[in-house]
Amino acid sequence: MDLLNTLVDKGLRRESPTRGEALAVLATSDDDLLDVVAAAGRVRRRWFGRRVKLNYLVNLKSGLCPEDCSYCSQRLGSKADILKYTWLKPDEASEAAAAGLAGGAKRVCLVASGRGPTDRDVDRVSDTIKAIKEQNEGVEVCACLGLLSDGQAERLREAGADAYNHNLNTSEATYGDITTTHTYADRVDTVHKAHAAGLSACSGLIAGMGESDEDLVDVVFSLRELDPDSVPVNFLIPFEGTPLAKEWNLTPQRCLRILAMVRFVCPDVEVRIAGGREVHLRTMQPLALHLANSIFLGDYLTSEGQAGRADLEMIADAGFEVEDAGQVTLPEHRVAAADGCGTHEGTGCGSHEGAGRGTHEGPGCGAHQGGGGCGSAAAPEAQPEAAPAAEAGQEPRPDLVAVRRRGAGTDLAPNA
Repeated sequence: MDLLNTLVDKGLRRESPTRGEALAVLATSDDDLLDVVAAAGRVRRRWFGRRVKLNYLVNLKSGLCPEDCSYCSQRLGSKADILKYTWLKPDEASEAAAAGLAGGAKRVCLVASGRGPTDRDVDRVSDTIKAIKEQNEGVEVCACLGLLSDGQAERLREAGADAYNHNLNTSEATYGDITTTHTYADRVDTVHKAHAAGLSACSGLIAGMGESDEDLVDVVFSLRELDPDSVPVNFLIPFEGTPLAKEWNLTPQRCLRILAMVRFVCPDVEVRIAGGREVHLRTMQPLALHLANSIFLGDYLTSEGQAGRADLEMIADAGFEVEDAGQVTLPEHRVAAADGCGTHEGTGCGSHEGAGRGTHEGPGCGAHQGGGGCGSAAAPEAQPEAAPAAEAGQEPRPDLVAVRRRGAGTDLAPNA
């Protein structure tokens, strides 16, 4: 297939595909799926070999969020029967993190629900970061606390944080349909703050919320321009009690096409399969390892994941190896281009010329009016007819959505 040969060549050169090519990946047929996976797998192996990075989530504060993000079980007005608790103490969070690290995780992701941290919250998380770092040599710590105010990213960096996660989630054009209590531009601003503070930026998306193929391509091109070091790809977990509980739009095949498209657009970036892989990829999870080089180990924030031991067995059986603490995740050229952790000068995701980090003046990424695809400077080209977001034959599987009842915030051992 000429399309795939073109995309592989571009990926090996760290060159961006066109929007039309990205849309064409999403529109490929199931008959061509293995060819798509094999092609994107070549790009993945070029920059990350057969290594799989393991990450472990610690939910520092669960539920009770004032924001109205429609996809979230912790949102304002959620009737999902999730765990609700206030801040874990530093020693409790460190103990929870230790379980994931013992299971093979390299990075701990400290997450707290809410619009954004107060200065006192930053102090709490800083104490937690220090506790984890003191007890676990070489561990990476990523914070995910919502929208940041001026100076907070710098304080987290000083406390020892390596990275900051804040996802764009969906395209700018449709963001207001998903969340009304903050804006897409607010999210872009927080990613910029993380970059400016010298934190490695982590920003991704959620697929399966009823978005179009154009929306998916738009958000991934926006991410490329923001230039995060890692891009988590979440697949919507339709929690009962949330506005999107009936959105079952994903098949395993569509999830693989989405991951392949992300890999082609961001060839040399850590692509992480995040929430929902067990629910939507199911028995196709091993194939996804040929596209992504990173996963979460064990449970998620409010839902249960695959058993940690099963994750490790899956990685080994698929012919991959767990990345250890002594290995550098990112390719050498991205590390060498960084002035501090995650601050790439003059290069976007994949080092495309002239794109920068989404910090250009005027109506750039996250600030242009009327929507449109960020990162597509060329004139619109002829594009294939996009496949519908909802694919025929996908039956709702609420039986696969299990609320987390163990680990952080409980007296039960975590799943790691």
